[in-house]
Amino acid sequence: MLAIDTEFLREKTYYAKLCLLQMASDDEVVIVDPFAVEDLGVLAPLLRDERIMKLFHAGGQDLEILYREVGVLPRPVFDTQIAAALLGHTLQIGYGSLVHTICGVTLKKIDSFTDWSRRPLSASQLEYAADDVIYLPPVYESMRQRLEERGRLRWLDDDFAQLSDESTYESDPRTRFRRLKRVNQLSRKQMAAAREVAAWREEQAAKRDIPRKWVLSDEQIVEACKREARTIDDLFMVRGVREHTSTRDARAIVAALGRGLDSPKDGWPLHDRPPKNEPNVDAAVDLMEAVVRLRAKENDIAMQTLASHDDLARLARGHVEDVNVLRGWRRAIVGEELLELLQGRLALHLSGTELVVEKIMRDDQS
Repeated sequence: MLAIDTEFLREKTYYAKLCLLQMASDDEVVIVDPFAVEDLGVLAPLLRDERIMKLFHAGGQDLEILYREVGVLPRPVFDTQIAAALLGHTLQIGYGSLVHTICGVTLKKIDSFTDWSRRPLSASQLEYAADDVIYLPPVYESMRQRLEERGRLRWLDDDFAQLSDESTYESDPRTRFRRLKRVNQLSRKQMAAAREVAAWREEQAAKRDIPRKWVLSDEQIVEACKREARTIDDLFMVRGVREHTSTRDARAIVAALGRGLDSPKDGWPLHDRPPKNEPNVDAAVDLMEAVVRLRAKENDIAMQTLASHDDLARLARGHVEDVNVLRGWRRAIVGEELLELLQGRLALHLSGTELVVEKIMRDDQS
């Protein structure tokens, strides 16, 4: 097995700047300074060696960085944060908490927010970096044994396969608008404009390797779309745009706004989420949450790991595609039951203080 972690900075760049790479086996720790290595591609055969399990904790960003720096994604992988949710730990448990619980070791936190790009690194920085991988092998062994005892080890196959899937880290700039703050305040027509501007911003930020907000902030994009700005003067009415945007960029932004505003109505985006307290959804979601909470408690699984609120809302609206709770082990534990509930084939009632879920026998089933 091979434990892997990275230290990086992202405050002033679009792409994360890899500052340190730590790796550990059962008996050896290696700390690699990427500033002193000409080509990290030499690690590719090791990362793709199917005989070696690669261990991470909350490894999404680490894997994204390795993909960019080395050109391949490790496989097979095991993420201790994901696995922890199947063993009764809280969702997104921190590495330090997990190490303390399983290994009885309290890790030092003094270098949590250190500047990893500065050289030379201090002794405390190197110790902190090494600690991030030293305890992953024993944590993995403990968790793997407990998962096997509960018959849950294979439950994680799909989750871990997704971590090693290149498509996970390749995003479409034209979907970035969905993640704008307060984008749902816009009309569908205005969202079409936001789609164009956000895509332009994504491409420019990547090209210049600077943070998105240095090109144009989320708030500025949404405000420009609310105003339906079609001229540079209109755009410069948005706070901060005139001071931080070149004339060339302003022209490009106005052009993007125009493309979106003038696009055909049948191509305008739909809102992801309807207004809060949607009457025809809330009642169904409340009932489903009660069932999920019950099954999560029975199986000692974090509730949000079993089914997110967004999953339940999508089910309540009739969506059954691309819903995690209807996949794999989640479907077996509660997904099928939720479908039965929505079809009116289950009843919920209390027995004392305990929730009871029962099937409803219809006349045609008796």
